[in-house]
Amino acid sequence: MTLSAARRLARFVVALEPTGLPAPVVEKAGLLALDTLGCSLAAARYDFGRAARATAERLGGKPESTVVGGAVRVAAANAVLANATLAHGLDFDDTREDAIVHTGSVAVPTSLAVGEATGASGRATLTAIVAAVEVMCRVGLAVPGKFHARHYHPTALAGTFAGAAAAGKLYRLTEDELVRAFGICGSQAAGIIEYLADGSWTKRLHPGWAAHAGVVAALLAQSGFTGPETVFEGEHGFYRAFAGDVQFERLEELLASLGRVWELEQLTFKPYPCGSIAQPYMDCALRLREMRGVRPEDIVEIRCRTAAGPVPRLWEPLASKHTPQNGYAAKFSLPYLLAVILTRGRASLAEFEDDVVRDPALLALAARVGYELDSTIDYPRQFVGHVRVRLKDGRVVEEWQDHPRGGPDSPMAPDEIEAKFRGNASLVMSDDGASRVIRNVRTLGAEPSLEKLMRSLTL
Repeated sequence: MTLSAARRLARFVVALEPTGLPAPVVEKAGLLALDTLGCSLAAARYDFGRAARATAERLGGKPESTVVGGAVRVAAANAVLANATLAHGLDFDDTREDAIVHTGSVAVPTSLAVGEATGASGRATLTAIVAAVEVMCRVGLAVPGKFHARHYHPTALAGTFAGAAAAGKLYRLTEDELVRAFGICGSQAAGIIEYLADGSWTKRLHPGWAAHAGVVAALLAQSGFTGPETVFEGEHGFYRAFAGDVQFERLEELLASLGRVWELEQLTFKPYPCGSIAQPYMDCALRLREMRGVRPEDIVEIRCRTAAGPVPRLWEPLASKHTPQNGYAAKFSLPYLLAVILTRGRASLAEFEDDVVRDPALLALAARVGYELDSTIDYPRQFVGHVRVRLKDGRVVEEWQDHPRGGPDSPMAPDEIEAKFRGNASLVMSDDGASRVIRNVRTLGAEPSLEKLMRSLTL
């Protein structure tokens, strides 16, 4: 590469203008904002959400950015620590398949917090969201599956650069300053997946810390602090540190497509509040229940075909996945997820409360779920689902799904995303309040500031 990856990304971000964005990209950015804000509002009522908000308030700083779900304003970097944690905390936020990154939980809170702090217009804020998503997806897409294979959470790693992209755009960093910011991000990227052991809360924090680090990196760089320009491809750089030995051909292709291919259009919105890889399996189970008449009491055994990549997150250790320790651990247990769909016909936020997860009937069915490896599944380029059920009468019925619902192959309509938002927002605000947020997001591109939108997010 004649120019460093950091410089090519920075040049794209700095040059990006609202007038250069295709209308479908702007529309999708608005839907991403609405979906993310719904997730954030719903999370405000949970213990982890209250802890994140309380921490942001203790850190304080200049009262320039709103902490979602309250009436307090703090420094932008501290607001995004809370708001991005809220956005991802219920695992209900979007995913970019292949990269396996959750973009909205970083791009939207960072853009809103820094946009509010800088007095940015709605159009400028939407442009920052797009910039962050494009950077975040490309950072993850360059090495599909390799971050997880080394026990890192891709959102935590790639999100740091996305946070810097959004903040850098709104703080009006120069190209050289944003290159330095990306260099600083390489030393702030972090996030391991040991939360899988006990269902503790650290994954929820990953976007919050990434967004916080990205804002700090942008401010440091704007103040003259330096970072290595070869942060991505260097001998001691980001990819070799977090992904191992890699080839950079795919990164080159992704950089070459900047401004021509919009990764934001490839995002998947989630119909269920749990791990994205599991969701095609859950749709299969729902069809078995609703269309094939399968009932829990008639099931002898459930088997699923899976690629090797998801096994450490969804399947193993199998005994622990059969009996998840709490509601958060259940979000990453495919045996539980299938059991709850087959038993209750749904997997809403209510199905991940700790008392529900201990339901003996659910656990009894989860114990009958197992898996077999299928090397033909091209994970993570494919998120597939397969469920085969053996019944007491000797019949075997199965369902297969080759892509997630909510993605580009089977998108959620705007009214479905709006309904999802209303369902999430209803946990903490009235229907009138939810309607106000929806209106403010719809008109965001025409607003001179974020004042109306941010005011509608306070409780």
